[in-house]
Amino acid sequence: MPSASTRAAATHASADTRLAPGAPGHRRMSLALFAAGLAAFTLLYSTQALLPAISAEFGATASAASWTVSAATGALALCVLPLSALSERFGRRTLMTVSLSVAVALALLVPLAPNLESLVVLRALQGAALAGLPASAMAYLAEEVRPKALVGAIGLFVAGNSIGGMSGRIVSGWVAQLWGWRAGVAAVGLLSLVCALAFRALLPKARHFTPGTLNPKALARTVRGHLADPLLLRLYAIGALFMTVFGAVYTVIGYRLVEAPFSLPQGVIGSIFLVYLVGTVSSAAAGRLVGRLGRRGALYLAVSTTAAGLLLSLSDALAAVLAGLVLITAGFFAGHAVASSSVSRTARTGRAQASALYQSAYYLGSSAGGTLGAVAFHAGGWAGTVLIGLVAVLGVVSITLYGTHSARVEARRIRPAAA
Repeated sequence: MPSASTRAAATHASADTRLAPGAPGHRRMSLALFAAGLAAFTLLYSTQALLPAISAEFGATASAASWTVSAATGALALCVLPLSALSERFGRRTLMTVSLSVAVALALLVPLAPNLESLVVLRALQGAALAGLPASAMAYLAEEVRPKALVGAIGLFVAGNSIGGMSGRIVSGWVAQLWGWRAGVAAVGLLSLVCALAFRALLPKARHFTPGTLNPKALARTVRGHLADPLLLRLYAIGALFMTVFGAVYTVIGYRLVEAPFSLPQGVIGSIFLVYLVGTVSSAAAGRLVGRLGRRGALYLAVSTTAAGLLLSLSDALAAVLAGLVLITAGFFAGHAVASSSVSRTARTGRAQASALYQSAYYLGSSAGGTLGAVAFHAGGWAGTVLIGLVAVLGVVSITLYGTHSARVEARRIRPAAA
Protein backbone atom coordinates (compact mmCIF):
# COMPACT_ATOMS: atom_id res chain seq x y z
CA MET A 1 0.00 0.00 0.00
CA PRO A 2 1.48 3.40 -0.92
CA SER A 3 2.70 5.52 1.96
CA ALA A 4 1.18 8.91 2.78
CA SER A 5 4.25 10.70 1.34
CA THR A 6 4.05 8.69 -1.86
CA ARG A 7 0.35 9.49 -2.28
CA ALA A 8 1.06 13.18 -1.59
CA ALA A 9 3.83 13.25 -4.19
CA ALA A 10 1.56 11.59 -6.75
CA THR A 11 -1.24 14.06 -6.01
CA HIS A 12 1.16 17.00 -6.38
CA ALA A 13 2.49 15.62 -9.70
CA SER A 14 -1.03 15.16 -11.08
CA ALA A 15 -1.96 18.68 -9.98
CA ASP A 16 1.05 20.18 -11.76
CA THR A 17 -0.32 21.56 -15.03
CA ARG A 18 3.09 22.34 -16.49
CA LEU A 19 4.17 20.44 -19.57
CA ALA A 20 6.00 17.13 -19.43
CA PRO A 21 6.81 14.48 -22.06
CA GLY A 22 3.57 12.86 -23.18
CA ALA A 23 1.37 15.71 -21.95
CA PRO A 24 -0.90 17.54 -24.43
CA GLY A 25 0.96 20.43 -26.02
CA HIS A 26 4.43 19.20 -25.09
CA ARG A 27 5.26 18.04 -28.61
CA ARG A 28 4.01 21.30 -30.16
CA MET A 29 6.01 23.30 -27.64
CA SER A 30 9.14 21.25 -28.37
CA LEU A 31 8.80 21.64 -32.13
CA ALA A 32 8.07 25.37 -31.84
CA LEU A 33 11.10 26.10 -29.65
CA PHE A 34 13.23 23.87 -31.88
CA ALA A 35 12.16 25.98 -34.89
CA ALA A 36 12.90 29.19 -32.97
CA GLY A 37 16.36 27.97 -32.00
CA LEU A 38 17.00 26.91 -35.58
CA ALA A 39 16.01 30.34 -36.92
CA ALA A 40 18.04 32.20 -34.29
CA PHE A 41 21.34 30.46 -35.04
CA THR A 42 20.68 30.42 -38.78
CA LEU A 43 20.32 34.21 -38.77
CA LEU A 44 22.89 35.09 -36.14
CA TYR A 45 25.74 33.32 -37.92
CA SER A 46 24.52 33.69 -41.50
CA THR A 47 27.76 35.34 -42.68
CA GLN A 48 30.22 33.17 -40.77
CA ALA A 49 30.75 30.50 -43.43
CA LEU A 50 30.94 33.23 -46.09
CA LEU A 51 33.70 35.34 -44.53
CA PRO A 52 36.38 34.47 -47.14
CA ALA A 53 33.98 35.51 -49.95
CA ILE A 54 33.03 38.72 -48.12
CA SER A 55 36.71 39.49 -47.58
CA ALA A 56 37.37 38.96 -51.29
CA GLU A 57 34.52 41.23 -52.47
CA PHE A 58 35.28 44.12 -50.10
CA GLY A 59 39.06 43.69 -49.94
CA ALA A 60 38.84 43.19 -46.16
CA THR A 61 41.09 41.28 -43.77
CA ALA A 62 39.80 38.32 -41.75
CA SER A 63 39.56 40.45 -38.60
CA ALA A 64 37.59 43.20 -40.44
CA ALA A 65 35.17 40.75 -42.08
CA SER A 66 34.70 38.92 -38.76
CA TRP A 67 32.81 41.99 -37.51
CA THR A 68 29.84 40.89 -39.62
CA VAL A 69 29.54 38.11 -37.03
CA SER A 70 30.88 39.87 -33.93
CA ALA A 71 28.61 42.92 -34.42
CA ALA A 72 25.53 40.67 -34.42
CA THR A 73 26.53 38.69 -31.34
CA GLY A 74 27.76 41.80 -29.52
CA ALA A 75 24.49 43.68 -30.16
CA LEU A 76 22.52 40.68 -28.96
CA ALA A 77 24.59 40.58 -25.78
CA LEU A 78 23.92 44.27 -25.07
CA CYS A 79 20.18 44.14 -25.80
CA VAL A 80 19.17 40.82 -24.28
CA LEU A 81 18.74 42.16 -20.72
CA PRO A 82 16.46 45.15 -21.53
CA LEU A 83 14.39 43.03 -23.90
CA SER A 84 14.02 40.33 -21.25
CA ALA A 85 12.43 43.01 -19.06
CA LEU A 86 9.88 43.62 -21.82
CA SER A 87 9.06 39.92 -21.81
CA GLU A 88 8.16 40.20 -18.12
CA ARG A 89 5.56 42.82 -19.04
CA PHE A 90 4.25 41.71 -22.44
CA GLY A 91 4.85 37.96 -22.31
CA ARG A 92 7.47 35.52 -23.55
CA ARG A 93 5.45 34.38 -26.56
CA THR A 94 4.78 37.92 -27.79
CA LEU A 95 8.37 39.06 -27.48
CA MET A 96 9.76 35.96 -29.18
CA THR A 97 7.35 36.47 -32.09
CA VAL A 98 8.27 40.14 -32.53
CA SER A 99 12.00 39.42 -32.26
CA LEU A 100 11.92 36.74 -34.93
CA SER A 101 9.75 38.86 -37.24
CA VAL A 102 12.08 41.87 -37.13
CA ALA A 103 15.19 39.71 -37.50
CA VAL A 104 13.74 37.97 -40.57
CA ALA A 105 12.79 41.31 -42.14
CA LEU A 106 16.37 42.56 -41.67
CA ALA A 107 17.69 39.28 -43.11
CA LEU A 108 15.98 40.13 -46.39
CA LEU A 109 17.86 43.47 -46.46
CA VAL A 110 21.33 42.05 -45.69
CA PRO A 111 21.98 40.86 -49.29
CA LEU A 112 21.51 44.46 -50.50
CA ALA A 113 24.34 45.94 -48.38
CA PRO A 114 26.52 48.10 -50.70
CA ASN A 115 29.69 47.96 -48.57
CA LEU A 116 31.21 46.27 -45.52
CA GLU A 117 30.26 49.09 -43.16
CA SER A 118 26.55 48.94 -44.00
CA LEU A 119 26.66 45.15 -43.83
CA VAL A 120 28.08 45.35 -40.29
CA VAL A 121 25.35 47.85 -39.29
CA LEU A 122 22.57 45.63 -40.63
CA ARG A 123 24.05 42.63 -38.85
CA ALA A 124 24.23 44.58 -35.58
CA LEU A 125 20.55 45.52 -35.91
CA GLN A 126 19.73 41.90 -36.63
CA GLY A 127 21.56 40.77 -33.50
CA ALA A 128 19.70 43.37 -31.43
CA ALA A 129 16.37 42.11 -32.78
CA LEU A 130 17.24 38.50 -31.97
CA ALA A 131 18.04 39.50 -28.37
CA GLY A 132 14.38 39.10 -27.44
CA LEU A 133 14.42 35.40 -28.23
CA PRO A 134 16.95 33.43 -26.12
CA ALA A 135 16.21 34.74 -22.61
CA SER A 136 12.45 34.72 -23.25
CA ALA A 137 12.66 31.13 -24.51
CA MET A 138 14.56 29.99 -21.40
CA ALA A 139 12.07 31.77 -19.12
CA TYR A 140 9.11 30.32 -21.07
CA LEU A 141 10.48 26.82 -20.61
CA ALA A 142 11.23 27.37 -16.90
CA GLU A 143 7.61 28.48 -16.37
CA GLU A 144 5.78 26.05 -18.63
CA VAL A 145 7.81 22.81 -18.24
CA ARG A 146 8.06 20.62 -15.15
CA PRO A 147 11.47 20.85 -13.40
CA LYS A 148 12.47 17.24 -14.10
CA ALA A 149 11.91 17.77 -17.82
CA LEU A 150 13.58 21.19 -17.98
CA VAL A 151 17.13 20.13 -18.89
CA GLY A 152 15.80 17.98 -21.72
CA ALA A 153 13.54 20.79 -22.99
CA ILE A 154 16.34 23.34 -22.96
CA GLY A 155 18.64 20.77 -24.54
CA LEU A 156 16.18 20.45 -27.43
CA PHE A 157 16.09 24.24 -27.84
CA VAL A 158 19.90 24.25 -27.93
CA ALA A 159 19.73 21.37 -30.41
CA GLY A 160 17.68 23.66 -32.63
CA ASN A 161 20.53 26.16 -32.32
CA SER A 162 22.99 23.56 -33.56
CA ILE A 163 20.78 22.48 -36.49
CA GLY A 164 20.27 26.14 -37.39
CA GLY A 165 23.97 26.86 -37.28
CA MET A 166 24.65 23.84 -39.46
CA SER A 167 21.88 24.25 -42.02
CA GLY A 168 22.44 27.98 -42.42
CA ARG A 169 26.11 27.52 -43.15
CA ILE A 170 25.57 24.60 -45.52
CA VAL A 171 22.80 26.34 -47.46
CA SER A 172 24.68 29.64 -47.65
CA GLY A 173 27.93 27.90 -48.62
CA TRP A 174 26.54 25.98 -51.59
CA VAL A 175 24.32 28.82 -52.78
CA ALA A 176 27.27 31.22 -52.49
CA GLN A 177 29.47 28.89 -54.53
CA LEU A 178 26.93 29.02 -57.35
CA TRP A 179 25.65 32.60 -57.18
CA GLY A 180 27.78 34.51 -54.66
CA TRP A 181 27.59 35.34 -50.96
CA ARG A 182 24.62 37.71 -51.37
CA ALA A 183 22.47 34.89 -52.72
CA GLY A 184 23.75 32.75 -49.84
CA VAL A 185 22.51 35.10 -47.12
CA ALA A 186 19.23 35.62 -49.01
CA ALA A 187 18.63 31.87 -48.94
CA VAL A 188 19.25 31.89 -45.18
CA GLY A 189 16.68 34.67 -44.79
CA LEU A 190 14.04 32.64 -46.59
CA LEU A 191 14.83 29.55 -44.50
CA SER A 192 14.46 31.56 -41.29
CA LEU A 193 11.12 32.95 -42.51
CA VAL A 194 9.75 29.42 -42.76
CA CYS A 195 11.00 28.64 -39.24
CA ALA A 196 9.44 31.81 -37.82
CA LEU A 197 6.05 30.95 -39.31
CA ALA A 198 6.24 27.40 -37.91
CA PHE A 199 7.19 28.74 -34.47
CA ARG A 200 4.20 31.07 -34.30
CA ALA A 201 1.77 28.40 -35.51
CA LEU A 202 2.97 25.71 -33.06
CA LEU A 203 3.86 27.40 -29.77
CA PRO A 204 1.13 26.91 -27.13
CA LYS A 205 -0.09 29.93 -25.21
CA ALA A 206 1.60 30.48 -21.85
CA ARG A 207 -0.49 29.22 -18.92
CA HIS A 208 1.86 30.07 -16.06
CA PHE A 209 3.04 33.56 -17.00
CA THR A 210 2.07 36.44 -14.71
CA PRO A 211 2.67 39.91 -16.23
CA GLY A 212 4.89 42.24 -14.27
CA THR A 213 5.48 45.96 -14.44
CA LEU A 214 8.29 47.81 -16.18
CA ASN A 215 10.08 49.03 -13.08
CA PRO A 216 13.72 49.99 -13.73
CA LYS A 217 14.56 50.02 -10.01
CA ALA A 218 13.10 46.58 -9.50
CA LEU A 219 14.98 45.34 -12.57
CA ALA A 220 18.23 46.76 -11.20
CA ARG A 221 17.61 45.03 -7.85
CA THR A 222 16.94 41.73 -9.58
CA VAL A 223 20.09 42.03 -11.69
CA ARG A 224 22.19 42.94 -8.64
CA GLY A 225 20.78 39.93 -6.83
CA HIS A 226 21.73 37.59 -9.66
CA LEU A 227 25.22 39.10 -9.96
CA ALA A 228 25.71 38.64 -6.21
CA ASP A 229 24.99 34.90 -6.50
CA PRO A 230 28.38 33.08 -6.75
CA LEU A 231 26.90 30.06 -8.54
CA LEU A 232 25.18 32.18 -11.19
CA LEU A 233 28.38 34.19 -11.72
CA ARG A 234 30.32 30.98 -12.31
CA LEU A 235 27.70 29.74 -14.77
CA TYR A 236 27.81 33.06 -16.67
CA ALA A 237 31.59 32.90 -16.91
CA ILE A 238 31.50 29.27 -18.06
CA GLY A 239 29.00 30.11 -20.82
CA ALA A 240 31.15 33.03 -21.99
CA LEU A 241 34.34 30.98 -22.07
CA PHE A 242 32.77 28.02 -23.89
CA MET A 243 31.43 30.43 -26.50
CA THR A 244 34.82 32.13 -26.82
CA VAL A 245 36.23 28.81 -28.00
CA PHE A 246 33.36 28.17 -30.36
CA GLY A 247 33.33 31.69 -31.78
CA ALA A 248 37.07 31.66 -32.42
CA VAL A 249 37.09 28.25 -34.10
CA TYR A 250 34.10 28.69 -36.39
CA THR A 251 34.91 32.27 -37.39
CA VAL A 252 38.36 31.29 -38.59
CA ILE A 253 37.94 27.72 -39.85
CA GLY A 254 36.73 28.87 -43.29
CA TYR A 255 39.91 30.89 -43.82
CA ARG A 256 42.05 27.92 -42.86
CA LEU A 257 40.25 25.46 -45.13
CA VAL A 258 40.26 27.76 -48.17
CA GLU A 259 44.07 28.00 -47.96
CA ALA A 260 46.74 25.36 -48.65
CA PRO A 261 47.12 22.49 -47.90
CA PHE A 262 43.34 22.08 -48.03
CA SER A 263 42.22 24.59 -50.71
CA LEU A 264 38.56 23.63 -50.40
CA PRO A 265 35.78 25.37 -52.42
CA GLN A 266 33.10 27.44 -50.65
CA GLY A 267 30.37 24.79 -50.92
CA VAL A 268 32.54 22.08 -49.38
CA ILE A 269 33.58 24.41 -46.57
CA GLY A 270 29.90 25.06 -45.86
CA SER A 271 29.29 21.31 -45.71
CA ILE A 272 31.97 21.00 -43.01
CA PHE A 273 29.32 22.37 -40.66
CA LEU A 274 27.51 19.04 -40.82
CA VAL A 275 29.49 18.37 -37.66
CA TYR A 276 26.83 20.49 -35.92
CA LEU A 277 24.74 17.31 -35.91
CA VAL A 278 27.07 16.12 -33.17
CA GLY A 279 26.11 19.20 -31.19
CA THR A 280 22.44 18.32 -31.63
CA VAL A 281 23.05 14.92 -30.07
CA SER A 282 25.31 16.13 -27.24
CA SER A 283 23.02 19.00 -26.19
CA ALA A 284 19.94 16.76 -26.21
CA ALA A 285 21.89 14.22 -24.10
CA ALA A 286 22.94 16.84 -21.53
CA GLY A 287 20.11 15.89 -19.17
CA ARG A 288 21.29 12.26 -19.04
CA LEU A 289 24.88 13.38 -18.50
CA VAL A 290 23.88 15.50 -15.52
CA GLY A 291 21.84 12.60 -14.13
CA ARG A 292 24.85 10.28 -14.26
CA LEU A 293 27.78 12.58 -13.54
CA GLY A 294 26.24 15.59 -11.82
CA ARG A 295 26.49 19.14 -13.15
CA ARG A 296 30.21 19.56 -12.49
CA GLY A 297 31.03 16.08 -13.77
CA ALA A 298 29.19 16.83 -17.02
CA LEU A 299 31.12 20.12 -17.35
CA TYR A 300 34.46 18.34 -16.82
CA LEU A 301 33.57 15.88 -19.57
CA ALA A 302 32.47 18.68 -21.92
CA VAL A 303 35.59 20.77 -21.40
CA SER A 304 37.92 17.77 -21.77
CA THR A 305 36.25 16.87 -25.06
CA THR A 306 36.61 20.46 -26.29
CA ALA A 307 40.31 20.63 -25.37
CA ALA A 308 41.03 17.31 -27.11
CA GLY A 309 39.34 18.62 -30.25
CA LEU A 310 41.39 21.83 -30.24
CA LEU A 311 44.65 19.90 -30.03
CA LEU A 312 43.60 17.42 -32.71
CA SER A 313 42.67 20.25 -35.09
CA LEU A 314 46.32 21.36 -35.24
CA SER A 315 47.02 18.52 -37.67
CA ASP A 316 47.43 19.23 -41.39
CA ALA A 317 45.42 16.12 -42.23
CA LEU A 318 41.84 17.01 -43.20
CA ALA A 319 40.41 13.93 -41.44
CA ALA A 320 42.10 14.96 -38.18
CA VAL A 321 40.83 18.54 -38.49
CA LEU A 322 37.28 17.26 -39.03
CA ALA A 323 37.59 14.93 -36.04
CA GLY A 324 38.81 17.88 -33.97
CA LEU A 325 35.78 19.94 -35.03
CA VAL A 326 33.49 17.07 -34.04
CA LEU A 327 34.97 16.97 -30.53
CA ILE A 328 34.93 20.77 -30.14
CA THR A 329 31.28 20.90 -31.23
CA ALA A 330 30.18 18.04 -28.99
CA GLY A 331 31.95 19.48 -25.96
CA PHE A 332 30.68 22.99 -26.55
CA PHE A 333 27.01 22.14 -26.98
CA ALA A 334 26.98 19.77 -24.00
CA GLY A 335 28.65 22.38 -21.80
CA HIS A 336 26.29 25.12 -22.97
CA ALA A 337 23.18 23.01 -22.35
CA VAL A 338 24.35 22.11 -18.83
CA ALA A 339 25.28 25.69 -17.90
CA SER A 340 22.16 27.34 -19.36
CA SER A 341 19.75 24.85 -17.77
CA SER A 342 21.56 25.26 -14.43
CA VAL A 343 20.90 29.02 -14.61
CA SER A 344 17.17 28.43 -15.06
CA ARG A 345 17.07 26.02 -12.13
CA THR A 346 19.23 28.17 -9.84
CA ALA A 347 17.26 31.41 -10.24
CA ARG A 348 14.13 31.35 -8.08
CA THR A 349 12.92 34.81 -9.09
CA GLY A 350 13.56 36.98 -12.15
CA ARG A 351 14.28 33.97 -14.34
CA ALA A 352 14.13 36.02 -17.53
CA GLN A 353 16.81 38.35 -16.17
CA ALA A 354 18.93 35.44 -14.96
CA SER A 355 18.74 33.86 -18.41
CA ALA A 356 19.35 37.25 -20.03
CA LEU A 357 22.56 37.75 -18.06
CA TYR A 358 23.70 34.29 -19.13
CA GLN A 359 22.90 35.09 -22.75
CA SER A 360 24.75 38.42 -22.47
CA ALA A 361 27.85 36.68 -21.18
CA TYR A 362 27.47 33.88 -23.73
CA TYR A 363 27.22 36.17 -26.76
CA LEU A 364 29.90 38.54 -25.50
CA GLY A 365 32.07 35.44 -25.43
CA SER A 366 31.08 34.72 -29.03
CA SER A 367 31.88 38.28 -30.10
CA ALA A 368 35.21 38.27 -28.26
CA GLY A 369 36.08 34.80 -29.56
CA GLY A 370 35.35 35.72 -33.18
CA THR A 371 37.46 38.88 -33.04
CA LEU A 372 40.32 37.42 -30.98
CA GLY A 373 40.37 34.24 -33.04
CA ALA A 374 40.65 36.23 -36.29
CA VAL A 375 43.39 38.48 -34.90
CA ALA A 376 45.28 35.45 -33.58
CA PHE A 377 44.93 33.71 -36.95
CA HIS A 378 46.34 36.78 -38.71
CA ALA A 379 49.28 36.86 -36.28
CA GLY A 380 50.07 33.18 -35.80
CA GLY A 381 47.93 31.08 -38.11
CA TRP A 382 45.62 28.33 -36.86
CA ALA A 383 47.91 27.63 -33.90
CA GLY A 384 47.19 31.15 -32.65
CA THR A 385 43.44 30.53 -32.81
CA VAL A 386 43.83 27.21 -30.99
CA LEU A 387 45.84 28.98 -28.26
CA ILE A 388 42.93 31.39 -27.69
CA GLY A 389 40.63 28.38 -27.35
CA LEU A 390 42.90 26.56 -24.92
CA VAL A 391 43.17 29.62 -22.67
CA ALA A 392 39.36 29.79 -22.55
CA VAL A 393 39.18 26.04 -21.80
CA LEU A 394 41.61 26.50 -18.93
CA GLY A 395 39.31 29.20 -17.58
CA VAL A 396 36.33 26.80 -17.58
CA VAL A 397 38.37 24.16 -15.76
CA SER A 398 39.54 26.66 -13.15
CA ILE A 399 36.01 27.93 -12.47
CA THR A 400 34.58 24.41 -12.23
CA LEU A 401 37.37 23.30 -9.87
CA TYR A 402 36.71 26.34 -7.73
CA GLY A 403 33.00 25.49 -7.64
CA THR A 404 33.80 21.92 -6.58
CA HIS A 405 36.10 23.19 -3.82
CA SER A 406 33.49 25.71 -2.61
CA ALA A 407 30.81 23.00 -2.48
CA ARG A 408 33.04 20.75 -0.37
CA VAL A 409 33.89 23.58 2.02
CA GLU A 410 30.19 24.42 2.39
CA ALA A 411 29.32 20.76 3.01
CA ARG A 412 31.96 20.52 5.77
CA ARG A 413 30.63 23.72 7.32
CA ILE A 414 27.02 22.46 7.35
CA ARG A 415 27.76 19.01 8.80
CA PRO A 416 28.94 20.20 12.23
CA ALA A 417 26.01 22.63 12.46
CA ALA A 418 23.55 19.83 11.65
CA ALA A 419 25.17 17.56 14.26
